[in-house]
Amino acid sequence: MTTQLETITLGGGCFWCVEAIYQNVQGVERAISGYAGGSEETADYKMVCSGTTKHAEVVQIQFDPSVISTADLLEMFWTAHDPTQLNRQGNDVGPQYRSVIFYHSETQKEAAEHSIKEVATQIWDAPIVTELSPLKVFYPAEDAHNNYYNKVGDRNPYCTFVVTPKVSKFRKKFYDKLKKE
Repeated sequence: MTTQLETITLGGGCFWCVEAIYQNVQGVERAISGYAGGSEETADYKMVCSGTTKHAEVVQIQFDPSVISTADLLEMFWTAHDPTQLNRQGNDVGPQYRSVIFYHSETQKEAAEHSIKEVATQIWDAPIVTELSPLKVFYPAEDAHNNYYNKVGDRNPYCTFVVTPKVSKFRKKFYDKLKKE
């Protein structure tokens, strides 16, 4: 018996952070960094970092819904970044760092709308500014950006001061949802 995987695409700032968080979640088969939601017909890191393409840094998450639900993935999303900041996460500023959910089905759209209203607002006091849009196209990031945190870790100062604290906090909060080694 094979399980049908689902895919959802999330942006919550730098894709290195988002990818690092979801890679170790039970039921997540793949977390792929990339770009989505822009006006250009192609995307690469240099273009997206310019802020002119309107693409966001995102992570496409392929998951087994019999192991982890969309609702659980979204709860993790709300706690892993600040969805009240428009076009930024901390010192990362620009539309490429916006909070965004790109849904792949009407069921996901409904789950996201519910999660924004019922979950995110319980975690955050300020208004939620997360964009909710259907995924039109996803451009995988360059190989150097995929699995970045696992490859580079704290050898990159950004990872030391931004990614590692987020991953540590996430792992403590969602310990029971992590893959067992």
